[in-house]
Order: sequence, then structure tokens, then C-alpha cells
Amino acid sequence: MSSKTIRLQLPNDRLKHRFPDIDDITERLLFSPGDGEIWLDQQRMLLLHSAAIASLRRELIETLGSDKARGLLSRMGYQSGARDADMVRREHRNRSDFDAFAVGPQLHALEGFMSIETVVQDVDTKTGHFYGEYIWHNSAEAEEHLRAHGRSAAPVCWMQQGYANGYLSSFLGRQMLVREIECKAMGHATCRIIGKAVEQWDAPENDLRYLQAQEFVQSPNNRQFYFQRQEPSANEIPAKSNLVGISSGFNTVCHMIQRVAPTRATVLFLGESGVGKEQFARTLHNISDRSAQPFVAINCAAIPEQLIESELFGVEKGGYSGAAQSRPGRFERADGGTLFLDEIGTLSLVAQGKLLRALQEGEIERIGDTRVRTVDVRIVAATNEDLRKLVEAGQFRDDLFYRLNVFPVQIPPLRERKEDILLLVEHFMNRFCALHKRQVTGFTEGAIEALMRYAWPGNIRELENLIERGVILAPDEGAIDIDHLFTSGEKLALNPTAESKAPDWSDSTDSKPQLAEALHEALADSRISLDQLEEIAVTQALQLAAGNVSGAAKILGTTRARVAYRLSGKKVPHPAE
Repeated sequence: MSSKTIRLQLPNDRLKHRFPDIDDITERLLFSPGDGEIWLDQQRMLLLHSAAIASLRRELIETLGSDKARGLLSRMGYQSGARDADMVRREHRNRSDFDAFAVGPQLHALEGFMSIETVVQDVDTKTGHFYGEYIWHNSAEAEEHLRAHGRSAAPVCWMQQGYANGYLSSFLGRQMLVREIECKAMGHATCRIIGKAVEQWDAPENDLRYLQAQEFVQSPNNRQFYFQRQEPSANEIPAKSNLVGISSGFNTVCHMIQRVAPTRATVLFLGESGVGKEQFARTLHNISDRSAQPFVAINCAAIPEQLIESELFGVEKGGYSGAAQSRPGRFERADGGTLFLDEIGTLSLVAQGKLLRALQEGEIERIGDTRVRTVDVRIVAATNEDLRKLVEAGQFRDDLFYRLNVFPVQIPPLRERKEDILLLVEHFMNRFCALHKRQVTGFTEGAIEALMRYAWPGNIRELENLIERGVILAPDEGAIDIDHLFTSGEKLALNPTAESKAPDWSDSTDSKPQLAEALHEALADSRISLDQLEEIAVTQALQLAAGNVSGAAKILGTTRARVAYRLSGKKVPHPAE
């Protein structure tokens, strides 16, 4: 028996301000009780008791303190706002800036946090300009705080403020800042917020610190080059080693290196090429008690096998043909500090054996020398390979693997850290504007959407290269557009969820008779099912609509909700079911 799907209609009289129509948004809010699922667009939602969230909030405050509790809830809200902005940017690209942006406050109301009244809203996505003032009526956070703690001396709508920050920053493609200046929990009649660019606020770091899980994480606007007219000096160029991010995957890695940094444990960073393993390793060193000592890095894949031993352990004069002078290896140079071994999975078995002895004994011998040198080195290794599979295949020593695998840290790929993309984009744009002495006004809406939809096979390294390319190609005082970024054969998939492994019928659509004949044959041979037919139709309609779900629904002559539900991976329910 199929489950019934229920659509929620939002009463117009519940809105405190006249907003543009969002019927297409409310149609995407689907309740499927039989499956135990609620969907908004292509995101699964949860319906929770406000009192349960308030209980969790109270426990966080009492166990972690207000500052840490505020940070956790703010980051949770930020990621929710960023996801909603991603949906709005995809589905409302043909609306005016005002109407498209106003969907965010409406979504926040639809999700049950409060109702919103717009006092001032001035937005221009082409220049990245925004100034907004809003009143929050019936704030769930404020009311629950009053019940649990009584009147507060400071604003308490932390999750809602984080949502507004995430929505603003993601929608405009640059980091913005929203402050709650009045709060019902403080005794005001309603809650009031103001949002504008970070650089337009005094002491923005007081607010941004709640969006950063650790103190060593940097904000893209720590040094501001956005919309500047003056030339930045060389010493203002942001450091390349800054960590920037807000996603849960990024914060998990930050928490792990914060815990392991004060210890002497060996750390193994795992992840795809380009995810930033060396940057995390440098940060680990910088926040450890070895920070005043050397950080020495070696890419094992870049050193010829016959030279790897001399690179690691050094060589004495005459130690081999061509060794004209004595030279210390990386272990000696890193004495007292950290040695970072990148691409460690590429070492030969012979080199692995010599490395294992150095790790076990804390001693090394230069090539051609008889003297044993004691070294105090913390080993941090990294690889984009599965070392366990290499061990099983006999290509990596199991004893070395267990020596390295003391504290493994898995860094997620950029495609799983979408909340970080626009923060990294702004960070790299700031740096390259300063480095190349360029002035650009930001990114076009199309460029932002393409950056969010791209699969990023090269991860952060590829993103960095594309932003540098965009800064160079964009016109002075102009915005970076798609054709300034994706110029080297990158394959843009504006709607990855629309990809299908179903048979391709595109060659059979020249005429209805040909389609009917092909369909007849496929059905006769039991080569296609009703679900596959529907999937093929949705896929082809999405291609014709350039990934726009509403456009695909119009082509198919159905509702947008049914197309969105098909994309969620479920069978599309028919009205009669």
C-alpha cells in the first residue's frame, strides 16, 4: 500500500508583511507519514517539539556554558540557512533581487521559527550590496528561553541569527553579518535584527567567533579587500595557510586536531587529493607545543626512489657518487618539531622499512656515516590512498601502517562541505585581489550557482586555481562570471541529482510513431518498467529545462512537487493513490 503525501498550505493571513508569492516553495513541503519522512525541496526535514529543542539548549548551556552553546546552535542555524539559500538561488533565478531574497525570511517562517516583518531591505546581487532590518514576531527561541531561564541580559535567538547569517552569506556569495539588536527575551516587545556586510560593522569578530568552531579558524574578512578602491600593501595579503570553513565535516576535523595537538601522537590525514591535508597538518603544528620549532614537509611521491633515503636521513660527503658535501636529511632538519610525510603510500617497501626503524628507535644514520643521531620528531603523514587495501595487496608494510595509524583524521571532500564553498571563494578572492593588484566587485549570480553545483573533483586546490583564474580574467571594477572561471574543460552539471542510469531515449524522439514503436518493443521484451519510464521523462525534461525543476514540470504538464519528489529518489505518488 502506497503512503499518502500531504501538502501544507501556508495561510496568507499569518504573514506580517506582504511578501512575493511562494506557492512553488510550499508545494515542495511534502509529508509522507507512511514512510516516516518529511521533505522540503530535495532535503529531508524533521518535525520536532519546540520544548525538546529548548531542553537540549538548556542542557548545552548548563554543561558547556553559554558561549559554547551559542556557537553550536549558531553553526547549526548557519548551515540550515545556507541550504535554504541554495534552494532559492536555484529555483528563483528569474525573479527580481528583492523578491528572490525575500523567500529566505518566508522559508524561516514556514519552518516554524517565527513570523517576519520587513522594515528595510535593500539588496543588489550584482554588486553584493545588502542592508536589511527585520522584526521577528513570536520567536520560538526567545519564548523558550524565557520559560527556562527568565529574562536575559543579551539576545538569545542564536540559531535564528545563525540561519540569517548562513542565508545572507550563501545567497550573496560573500560573508555577511546579522546582529540581533533587540530580543523578546530581554523584555522587548519583539526581536529586531540588522544585516549588512561584515566590514560595515564595528568589532565583527565578536560575532564571527561563534561561527568558527576553533580559534585558529580564520574568517575570509579578517583582512578586507572586498569592494576596496585602494591598493593593498604586500604585508596585507592574507596568509595561504589560513583554515576557512563552517561545515560540520570541517568542524569535526578542527575538533580532532585540537584534541591531538598537545600530545606526541602520530597523526595520519586521509582524504582525496586537494582537500587541504598539508594545511591541516601545518595548523596542527602551529597549535601544538612544538610551534616554535621547524615544520618540515616532504612529498614522498616527488622524490625518486634512489634519493628518498638521503632526503629523509641525510648523507655524508662521499657517501655515494656525487655527494660532494655532507647534508642533513629531513629528520634532522625537523628535530624538535614536526615532519610531514605527504603521499606516504607511494614509498617503496625498502624505504618503508628504513622509515619504520627511524620511527621505532628515534634514531637515524646518514648515508655513508657510522654515527647514530638521535632525533625528536613528531610524524604527521598523509595519503589519498586506502592504506588498508595496500597492506592487503602486499604493497604497504602492516607494521608501518599500525605505527602511523595511531590517530587517523578523515578530511571530507569539498563536494560534501558545500557550506564551506562560498567562504573559501571569498577567502581566495581576497588573497588573489591583493596578490595580483586587481579590483573585482564579487561574483555574478550565475557564477555563484555554478560554483555551488560543480562537483569539484580537484577539491580545494581546484577551487583555489579557478578563483585565481577568475580574478585575473574579470574586468576591472567588474564581477567574476562563469566564463571567467570554467575555461579549461571543466564539466558543469547544474543538477547532479537529475543524472540517471536509465536507458537513453533521446535518439527515439524524432517523431511520435518512432517513440511509440521503440516503447512497444521495450515493453514487449520487459526491458523497461513504469518507474523507469517516469524517470526517463523527468531526466529528459530537466535537460531541456537546463536543470530548472519548475521548467521541467511545465514541460511534463505536471506539478513541480511531483518532479521534486521523483528527484528525491522515491516513486512519484499519483493523486489517485
